[in-house]
Amino acid sequence: MKKLIVLLVTLILALPAAALSETVIASFFPIYLFADMLLHDTEGVQLYTLADSQIGCLHDYALTSGDLRKLDAADVFLINGAGMEAFLPMVTDAFPDLPVIDASQGIDLLPSLSGETEFNAHIWLDPMQAMQMCRTLADGLIQYCPEQKTQILHNLALAENQFTQLDKTLNDGLAQLARRDIVTFHEAFPYFARRYGLTVDAVIALEPDEALSAGALATLIEEIVAWNLPPLFTEPQYPSLTAQVVHDETGAPVYMLDPCVTPPDGELSEDYYFEIMTQNLHVLQTALGAES
Repeated sequence: MKKLIVLLVTLILALPAAALSETVIASFFPIYLFADMLLHDTEGVQLYTLADSQIGCLHDYALTSGDLRKLDAADVFLINGAGMEAFLPMVTDAFPDLPVIDASQGIDLLPSLSGETEFNAHIWLDPMQAMQMCRTLADGLIQYCPEQKTQILHNLALAENQFTQLDKTLNDGLAQLARRDIVTFHEAFPYFARRYGLTVDAVIALEPDEALSAGALATLIEEIVAWNLPPLFTEPQYPSLTAQVVHDETGAPVYMLDPCVTPPDGELSEDYYFEIMTQNLHVLQTALGAES
């Protein structure tokens, strides 16, 4: 009897904490990263990703039954927006009362080159836009997790300092290059290029695992030669056979830029976004050559 009373008291004492607990779902890894920055050291908030963290971009992602269970338990849903989550109408139809925070609000969007969506959704690769995304996410999180307002604002201020410093580092590091044009095999880097004065000569095979036809490949090779062999950039999530073929035919060098859409194999650092973007800076400096 005494054990039962102790158990009941324990459960009753646990009820207020459970009632205060909020479940936050981020649509995919970049949004999870930003939300994790903002929710660092908060209490009573559980953060999860909707899509598996190894999925990468969500261009053709289809919701699973597991995703629907996560959303059913969610108190708020954080999304990238700008068309990244093509499945969003299904979510809002199934869960009309679920608050959705769209991190793309207020961002100056570029048109998509794919024709499948209106806008290019890779907005997080411009650090200043990433900072704006964090501000939007913070405003939404405070609305639905008001007791965490002080900590969220503290975390936002720390993140803003990091984004500002990263922007300065990238501006300084890319200010003087021997050339400024690149060719990519995914539509991930136009926002980054716009911010730092790079020219994207072409985006080839908008889905990185997509193969070019023989005719399109021949045309691409001719263009690469005409552009004086600009560096080709693939991504670690999507190795490109086309890039290797173009390299073999033209000698154009191939490098790798990371769009920060999947976590590392080991432990996830709190500064992972900033580490990846700094790594991309070093790759670009090597590929494009710093002027003396």
